[in-house]
Amino acid sequence: MFTENKVTETFCMADDSCKFLDAMTAKYTLKPIGKRKYHRNSTMSKAEVMLIMILFHDSDYRYFKHFYLEKVCKPLRHLFPNVVSYNRLVELERDVAIPLTLFIKKVLLGKCTGISFVNSTPLRVCKNQRIHIHKVFKGIAQRGKCSMGWFFGFKLYLICNEKEELLNFTITPGDIDDRKPLEYKAFIDFNIW
Repeated sequence: MFTENKVTETFCMADDSCKFLDAMTAKYTLKPIGKRKYHRNSTMSKAEVMLIMILFHDSDYRYFKHFYLEKVCKPLRHLFPNVVSYNRLVELERDVAIPLTLFIKKVLLGKCTGISFVNSTPLRVCKNQRIHIHKVFKGIAQRGKCSMGWFFGFKLYLICNEKEELLNFTITPGDIDDRKPLEYKAFIDFNIW
């Protein structure tokens, strides 16, 4: 588990990352021409939501709800003064998906120490019987085969070192051969030294 100093340090890095990303997004995003859109900011910042998600994955908790209610809302309350309800936190998670992915790619990946392992796992989006009526990932998700049989969705590829640190990750449609991502220089070209 993270120490309190490490939590504060990670929060500062996440907050700086969110501020930079928000500034770049505001600079290059087209402004709406029509009706004025109302947007009220959340009481919990994006960096706090990202930090809670990072802390959950470092904890021994199996369920996010139990972690949030038992760990964040009680013992870590002094670190998160503007705690929101669990349902609201789940809604806020989707807003930080892209910033969290970029933050992990830039800051939290480990270093190659010599031995690296590559593995893939299926990310199923629906049952096989519902493939024809599935609309959310239509045209993006594909049928694929893994050691557990056929599935419809995506494949998550992870590169880890012998210390169990994540070196890189990527997501492809389900029908991509497991050797194909290893041909992409951007996927396997991580910090060697």
